[in-house]
Amino acid sequence: MTKADIVKEIAEKTGIDSKVVLLTVEAFMSTVKDRMANEENIYLRGFGSFIVKQRAAKTARNISRNTTLIIPAHNIPAFKPAKSFLAKVAGQEIEGEDEED
Repeated sequence: MTKADIVKEIAEKTGIDSKVVLLTVEAFMSTVKDRMANEENIYLRGFGSFIVKQRAAKTARNISRNTTLIIPAHNIPAFKPAKSFLAKVAGQEIEGEDEED
């Protein structure tokens, strides 16, 4: 599924113009990227969390040149799905969750 498919499906489900939905989806993605670039985590209850993971500095080897490289510490984005998200994908239901999705 592509971004265009998501926009089309949301527009069909909500009756909102696809151009407005596209702007909303792009604004959401931009906000997530900007916040994560500032090392902020994003928590969406019932969906999951976009978290910034920190990788430690490490030493790597270039075998062909027989040299050692130092890879500095850096951040990577990650997504941790909520329990209800995992259950839905697995085809299970969690008590207390509504069926409307």
